[in-house]
Amino acid sequence: MSNHFLQILTGNSEVKIIYVLLDGVGDLPHPDIDNKTPLEAAQTPNLDKLAKNGKMGEVISVGKGIAPESDIAVFNMLGYKFQHSDYAGRGVIEAIGIGIDFKDGDLALRGNFATLDEKDIIIDRRAGRHIEKEDAVGVSKELENKLNFSNPLSAVVVAPTIGHRVVVRIRDEHPLSSNISNTDPAYSRVDGMGIAKAVGDFLKIERCLPLDNTDSASLTADLVNEFSEKSLKILKESEINKIRNKQNKKLLNSILLRDAGNKYPNVQPINEKYSMNFSCIVDMPVEVGISNVLQMNAFNAGGLTDYEEKAMVAAKSMITENAMYVHLKGPDEFGHDGDAIGKMKNIEEIDQRFFGTLLENIDSEKVVVMISADHSTPCINKGHSDHPVPLLISGGKIKNDGSERFTESNGKKGEIGLLEGAEVVSTALKIIKSQM
Repeated sequence: MSNHFLQILTGNSEVKIIYVLLDGVGDLPHPDIDNKTPLEAAQTPNLDKLAKNGKMGEVISVGKGIAPESDIAVFNMLGYKFQHSDYAGRGVIEAIGIGIDFKDGDLALRGNFATLDEKDIIIDRRAGRHIEKEDAVGVSKELENKLNFSNPLSAVVVAPTIGHRVVVRIRDEHPLSSNISNTDPAYSRVDGMGIAKAVGDFLKIERCLPLDNTDSASLTADLVNEFSEKSLKILKESEINKIRNKQNKKLLNSILLRDAGNKYPNVQPINEKYSMNFSCIVDMPVEVGISNVLQMNAFNAGGLTDYEEKAMVAAKSMITENAMYVHLKGPDEFGHDGDAIGKMKNIEEIDQRFFGTLLENIDSEKVVVMISADHSTPCINKGHSDHPVPLLISGGKIKNDGSERFTESNGKKGEIGLLEGAEVVSTALKIIKSQM
C-alpha cells in the first residue's frame, strides 16, 4: 500500500458517512413510464436535495460485461475485489447469514423454490415470490425427513430464509467441491461467480456438471443431481403442495440451485481495512452473511420496509459510529418482476420515508451521505445487468458539480467519473478528506 493511500486512511475517525445501497435501483428507459428510467420518472425531492449538495459519478460494481449477483456486487461496493479462486460463493455467505452449521468441505448452495408444470417446465422461478413461512418451512422439513442419499453417510439441510429463498447444505464423508455448475438455468457459474443470464421461456432444471476432472467435483455433482431428482419426487407428493393446489397457490415443487461454495471465507475485517468504526443495517440473509464475514456490527432497525426506523437508527448511529452501511432491498424485486411503475413508486416511497427522515435527523454539514446501488436490474430485462449505476457523495463540505437529481444520466455527467465498485469507498474517503 502506498504512503499516499496510508495518509488518506489515517484519521478516518473524523469522517462520518451513511452509505446507502439501493438494491438494483439502476435501470433503462421503459415504455410504461414515458421511456424514462424509474429514477428519472420518480418524484424524489429529498434525493434531489442531496444531489444538489454533492458530486456524482457512476459505478460498474464488478466488471464490464458481468451482470453480477448481489453478494459479489456488495462485496465489491464495500471495497473487496476477490480473485475468483478466493471467493467463497453465495451459498456459503447465505449459510453464514442464517447460522447454518457449516465447515470447510461441506457444500452450501443458494436455492429458489420454483414452480414446474406437468412437463417439468419452469413456469415461475420464485413460486409466486411471497411464500408463507410455514409452507416454506414445512416442505423443507419434508425434504430433510424423507430424502435419503445412496450413501447413508451423506446428509442434507434445507433451510428456507425469506420468500422464495432457501439454503441447501450437503455434507459427505469426503470433502466436496465448489467447482460444479448450477441447476438454476437463469445463472451461470463463471470463474467462481454467479452471473445472471438472459433467459427465455420453456426453461428446465439443468443437470449439475463437474467443472474439472477431479473425483471431488464428480462426487459433488452426483450428490447435487441426486438431491434434485429425489426432491422433485418428494415435493410432487408433498401434503403442503396438495393443500396449496386446492387453494390455487403456486406449487413449491422444485428447488433451483446455484452458487456452490465449500469453504469459509477469509478476508480482512472492514474496520481494519478502512481504520473506521464501520457498522451496518441489513435484512437479507446474504447481507447478514456479508456483515458477519466482514465483522461489521449489525444494528437492529425493523423489517424490510421499516424505512423511517432504518433512517432514525442510521442517523443516531453517527454519535458512536464513523460509517453506517444501509442496504435497502425494494427496487430490485420490482426490476425482476418487470414492473417499472411499481419500481418508480417504490423509489418515491424510499425517498419520502427513508431519505426524508434521514435529512430531518442528521447535520448535513457533518455527515456525508453516499448513495449508489449494488447493480442495475432493468425492468425491461427482468434481471441483473452490467449497466453502470449512479453514485452520489453529498454533504459535509463537498462542492456541488452541477448535479441536480440522483439519476443514471446525472451520474454519467458527474465529476467523479466512472469507477469500479471496489474503488467507491476509498475514492469517497479521498474526496471527503480533501474538502474537510
